[in-house]
Amino acid sequence: MSVCPRDGYRTFIRTEREEVITGNHGNWILQGTLALMIFKTLETAGAQHGFGIARGIEQASRGSLRIHYGTLYAALVRLQKAGWLTAKWGTSENNRRAKFYRLTSGGRRRLVQETLRWTHMAAVMDGFLKVRAAEAE
Repeated sequence: MSVCPRDGYRTFIRTEREEVITGNHGNWILQGTLALMIFKTLETAGAQHGFGIARGIEQASRGSLRIHYGTLYAALVRLQKAGWLTAKWGTSENNRRAKFYRLTSGGRRRLVQETLRWTHMAAVMDGFLKVRAAEAE
């Protein structure tokens, strides 16, 4: 486990495939979910640098999730190596050099696949929780 000294958010790393991120309210997400959030942020906002992606995820989660930058950049590198993102150097709104990420056509297809997979899993979990709640009554 590593703790970001600046903001105290924890990043637990079990294996490369089981990375878990803890948000400021004890919320956690699996690594595949982080990829989906990155894809969706880029689809919605267009090309973004890492800080813009992190800010987009935080805003979309209404402040519940803040991603450790080391975790975000490692995910961006993996997604770029997989061919789902491209990156190009540019200038940020603060007039600083920054790498801007954009979805590729493969990344757009992956976004559709991951959205379907997570929508299905959410429905399965919702059904499971409703059954367990009904049994408890």
